[in-house]
Amino acid sequence: MPVSSRVYTETDVETFFDQTLNNYLSFWDSQGALHTGYFAGEGDQDYQAAQQRTSDMLAADAGIDESSYVLDVGCGCGNFLIHLAERFGCRGEGLDLSEERIRFAQKLAGDNPRIQFRHASATQMPYEPDRFTHVVSQDALCLVPDKERSHTEIFRVLRPGGLFAFSDFLQPQEAISERARKHVYDRVRWNGGYSLVGYQAALEVAGFEILLARNLGNHLKQTYRVLGKTAQERSQTTSEDAAREWMLAFAASCKEIQVAIDDREFGWGMIVARKPASARS
Repeated sequence: MPVSSRVYTETDVETFFDQTLNNYLSFWDSQGALHTGYFAGEGDQDYQAAQQRTSDMLAADAGIDESSYVLDVGCGCGNFLIHLAERFGCRGEGLDLSEERIRFAQKLAGDNPRIQFRHASATQMPYEPDRFTHVVSQDALCLVPDKERSHTEIFRVLRPGGLFAFSDFLQPQEAISERARKHVYDRVRWNGGYSLVGYQAALEVAGFEILLARNLGNHLKQTYRVLGKTAQERSQTTSEDAAREWMLAFAASCKEIQVAIDDREFGWGMIVARKPASARS
């Protein structure tokens, strides 16, 4: 059952991320790397290095190389796919529900001939079956209202034997407080999600074989600790009242989000799954 005070649609999610892109860029990362970081420890304050570490872990887990053809679902501003293409020389496509973020990704990628981005839904992908060797995603699939349908679509567009490697936000337990609902779920138009075990079970129902699963809640907490501090500091230097108010509200939410993580109302994990070699879409 959804934990939010209302049931959010794809239109709600699209509108929120279209409208808030510039706010996030103003204090989080001006180049659009807006993902959870894998930190070296509680004293590590380097968000840029931490988010790059997350991307490197996913790439290594997926075994991406120059022969890979990668689909990034919920690609946001395109940073992960661009990084993969530049580092490994692979081909790829990025898909996102936010048209504003797709525009940003296209501009960021420039004329790179190996990658392209599309504005589309994860529940109705504009690709033929068995197209990609890999599907990746960072912290996006939780926001899809029809999660089962997105799993079916990912399975469909993967080649037999292909890998699905992703990080995502988790709902570790069913009971969610009003505080967590306000500051975690409703804040980003999230209806609710899976526990790490529940996520694996859902993917198995879709036909995937689970290869790896990591619980990374400590890194999630450090991400919001660092982001809250950054938002607070940058709110003091911005000249725009609306931007300042948004940053201060976000900084306040970051404190509540850390409480929700401690109370097991919010989590983060990585999973790698495989489409069986004998499978057909």
